[in-house]
Amino acid sequence: MKLIDLHVHSTYSDGTLTPYELAKLAKDTGLTAFALTDHDTVDGIPDALSACQEFEIELIPGIEFSTEYQGKDIHIVGLELDRKSPRFLSEVHLFQDSRNIRNRKMIAKLHDLGNIDISWEQMEAAFGKAIWTRAHFARYLKDHGYVKEMKEAFSRYIGDDCPYFVPREKVSPAQAVRLIRSTGGIPILAHPLLYRLTEEGLLTLIEELKNAGLLGIEALYSTHTPEEESFVLRLARRQGLLISGGSDFHGSNKPSISLGTGRGNLRIPYEPLEKLREARG
Repeated sequence: MKLIDLHVHSTYSDGTLTPYELAKLAKDTGLTAFALTDHDTVDGIPDALSACQEFEIELIPGIEFSTEYQGKDIHIVGLELDRKSPRFLSEVHLFQDSRNIRNRKMIAKLHDLGNIDISWEQMEAAFGKAIWTRAHFARYLKDHGYVKEMKEAFSRYIGDDCPYFVPREKVSPAQAVRLIRSTGGIPILAHPLLYRLTEEGLLTLIEELKNAGLLGIEALYSTHTPEEESFVLRLARRQGLLISGGSDFHGSNKPSISLGTGRGNLRIPYEPLEKLREARG
């Protein structure tokens, strides 16, 4: 069976492996293909394409848009979009601007209200020009002794319901779906159960995104229990969505998640990707 991974991050966002290292690991792991889906950027794709040619493995160009919906971060994965389209790149810059505004506000809250020694300059010194996500803030808090583990940073400081969390501004998941479809890509609702929406709330979100052009939902995912996977599969059938799957691999930022296999039991065959390609038309 040809196995793939449709949700992978590199050092261009909040992963800890370079695109070259990812391609080598994918080859060593026995994957046929993987999708590079860095947050709000496609800058790592040229490096990944070159490395995948060297290791004779298929790269699926992608992105993961971070959006705001009812005060929550909602992530939309886009696969096989036209990453060189001027309109697409212009819209990506708007997503990046929205993230930068959020990051500046979060730095201010952590510094002014949380008494954390943090500034934009300190974050830039630590993480350079990568697209910063909350994982970077969690790493900063851990490295500077404010928490013992990165997950503690999310539970105490920067999780959705924590005092220093700042939601994204104005960029909706429907906007991301429409942008992906307009550039010939395949939009996927990523890790739908992580948002802690009620079943009714999740159905409402899915209906809105289907109207915008959503094609798939991430049913095969690292943290899903068998019961959760079955729930999302039933939801997909009920809502007429196709299946996607990915480990959400971040390297040492998520040390319990392995490329391709997640927490050990993840297996994503090539067939769901073929069906997504057919549905795109």
